Amino acid sequence: MLNDIEFVNQFSVELGQDYRKAKSFVTDVPTQALLHVRSFSHKLTSLLAEEQAIHFESPNLYDRIEQLNQRRLIDVKTTRALHKLRADGNRGAHPEKYHLTPEQLQQLSQRAIKNLLQLVDSLFSLVTNDNKPEYYFEEFDALAGRDLCYRAVMERDAESQYLVGMSLKTRALMQREQEQALQESREDRVKDRSTASFKQASYWFSQAADDDVNALYEHGVSLIHGYSGEFDVIAGEQAIAKAAAEGVANAMALLGYFYLVGSQHFAADVQLAERYLSQAAKLEQSEAMANLGVLYYQQSDLKTAYKYISRAAKAGFPHAQYHLALMLARGEGCDADAVKSEHWLAEAAEQGQVDAMFSRAQSMLHDDNALGEDYSQAESYLREVIKYGHSVPAMIELSIALADGMLGRIDVVAAASLLKLAREHANDEELAVIEPLWASLEQQVLSVIKMTNSAKEKEALAKAAELLS
Repeated sequence: MLNDIEFVNQFSVELGQDYRKAKSFVTDVPTQALLHVRSFSHKLTSLLAEEQAIHFESPNLYDRIEQLNQRRLIDVKTTRALHKLRADGNRGAHPEKYHLTPEQLQQLSQRAIKNLLQLVDSLFSLVTNDNKPEYYFEEFDALAGRDLCYRAVMERDAESQYLVGMSLKTRALMQREQEQALQESREDRVKDRSTASFKQASYWFSQAADDDVNALYEHGVSLIHGYSGEFDVIAGEQAIAKAAAEGVANAMALLGYFYLVGSQHFAADVQLAERYLSQAAKLEQSEAMANLGVLYYQQSDLKTAYKYISRAAKAGFPHAQYHLALMLARGEGCDADAVKSEHWLAEAAEQGQVDAMFSRAQSMLHDDNALGEDYSQAESYLREVIKYGHSVPAMIELSIALADGMLGRIDVVAAASLLKLAREHANDEELAVIEPLWASLEQQVLSVIKMTNSAKEKEALAKAAELLS
């Protein structure tokens, strides 16, 4: 009987190679696994189009899936499966932006591989015109990761060194975000694990930089951000420019951003910004498309801005999805469309964009037709925004909701705790909002203390009064 890799090879030799690579990276370099999942999905749309001699109107994976769906070449189930794989691949490109832990990232990559295999299973007979053979799924193992480390250390293979560096960088970014989120809620110092991971990543990027252009780009980033503990911004920006000249999409996108806003080594230059961002956008680099949209927006060319921000949103970039929602709501560069605006706002919120989560939470809390499920989602969004965005308005919003029973329960202790945290982080304008809420909550607590006969409730109220005193 065939194993799963052999089965996918029978479906398509080219896709079988992507599947094998994706699966081999799951345990040790899950970001690379997810990037190969995205590559697989892109090539699969090409394979499905070839069967019917369809020419794609866009290189964007979102548009390709939708075009196949509109032509009825794939059913609703396949469309949803492809969009799910597309979203998982996007998370692999920037896992730190989706607030994933290393464990969650590995679980996500494992699920993506199994979902990908299930999709091939469902399409096998349609694509190959053969009966589907029997096969079994071979469990994941760490042998590929060990082999990668061996080649990086013993053979000094540049690509392996780059991939080891990427694994360490991903771990470091997620560790850093977790540390910052925990530090906000604790008085004692959170243990620093990310610094050591950044230093290790920096080492491997520097080792591979001379022979691998992707490593050269990452080496430049590490110098700018001081992964090794020492900063060298000019050398870092020069390394990124060199990688951009070699055609590295991420490097061209970042160099374009330098020219857009100005940097330590590069003076702002709109023409050069447009040049490099456009080159990266042609390679479907989502941040480049988003920044190109910003460039045209600043020039009041709203139609072109809408075009690029829309492309970046469809490519899965959460910040572009949020800005697309705003443009659709205002009718900037497009016809105003409240339904589409709400769709992209929800998409951005689901992917962890803090402004979108806050906006969605407010809408849910103040919607007269909202159900309990909506209130639960609103609370979840607000807590995420507080945890990762450290947002005072979100602290205020959740405090009011808990004090007024909008979430199906009244919790004055949590409301008081949030309001106290908000006052500690607030600016003058936010303090002006907090003060009357503070006085009102304090009065509410003292009034209920006098009225209640419940010892448990009095204890909770006394705790809230203490926080507000």
